[in-house]
Amino acid sequence: MDFDFSEEEQAIYDLTAQILGDKVTHEHLRELAAADVHLDRSTWLTLADSGVVGAAFPEAHGGSGLGFLAVSAVCELVGRHAATVPMLETVVMVGLPIAEFGTADQQADVLPRIASGALIATAALVAGDGFVRSGDTVSGSAPCVPMGLDADLFLVPTDDGVVLVDADASGLTRTAQRTTTDHPQALLTLVATPCTRLGTAGTDEVLTWLSLRVDSAICSTLAGACKAATALAADYAKVRHQFDRPIATFQAVSQRAGDAYIDTEGVNLTARQAAWRIADGRPAEREVAIARWWASEAGFRVVHAATHLHGGVGVDRDYPLHRFYLMARQLELTLGNSEEQLVTLGDLIAG
Repeated sequence: MDFDFSEEEQAIYDLTAQILGDKVTHEHLRELAAADVHLDRSTWLTLADSGVVGAAFPEAHGGSGLGFLAVSAVCELVGRHAATVPMLETVVMVGLPIAEFGTADQQADVLPRIASGALIATAALVAGDGFVRSGDTVSGSAPCVPMGLDADLFLVPTDDGVVLVDADASGLTRTAQRTTTDHPQALLTLVATPCTRLGTAGTDEVLTWLSLRVDSAICSTLAGACKAATALAADYAKVRHQFDRPIATFQAVSQRAGDAYIDTEGVNLTARQAAWRIADGRPAEREVAIARWWASEAGFRVVHAATHLHGGVGVDRDYPLHRFYLMARQLELTLGNSEEQLVTLGDLIAG
């Protein structure tokens, strides 16, 4: 199996790396945090203008017609730069299912607006009280909706199909919820709120299709965060001196850093394998579960080791490492922890 990017996917990767490298600096992220801004609209619009956001959408709807591997490549770089852009929420959770299950009118209406950066969307995938659809309205609630305070459109699974809900629809309220990363999510509450059904597919069919891609994108994002944390630790160990020599020359430090590097490679390889199988149209349930376990277990080991190797500097919010630590901890538990992945994997093996 060749997990390397195609020429077009590599071009998207390189372009995204250039944009995020130029715009998402430590100073820029610190300014956003100080201003209590949790959506980097400027960077998102730059990614959209360059064609990155809509890369996986059909060309007829403002995209480039690339596969899921291009999406995972961008997610990896979002994690690597701790960028506060809604690639996971808007593209993976909403854009891709609309492209797959939406009607022609829904695709023509929503996908170009996402690709242009004009529309921020997200999905209510965490189980809460649940949503009940009654004709053209929906009622219910769900917690922990990412980017829920900034979204213009919500994808909502109900007891009778998946629906799309505009943020300005009547009966919709969203309440801020604090998170590990300090980027608030939303408690979404709908009371007889107008909605539009997404195509004709059933809820289970859409969620099964979507969960694989969301989990895979989370793994790719965590792979990027692990790479960034490992690189920071390696650079710090070279310049931090104790007893008149770099701490990188100490056996315990080099072994800890080596273990983190091996774990990072494991997270990256399993994430890439899962994304490649999805993009190639192959069964990927087992590979995604394996990747999620690596991302949850090994991902935490990596950011913990990086913080440990930094000493007190690692927990200083004026230093960038804390962003990757907090991102890894939150994504580790998003839509299922490592133990749940083992249960899933065990069921697949037994089946």
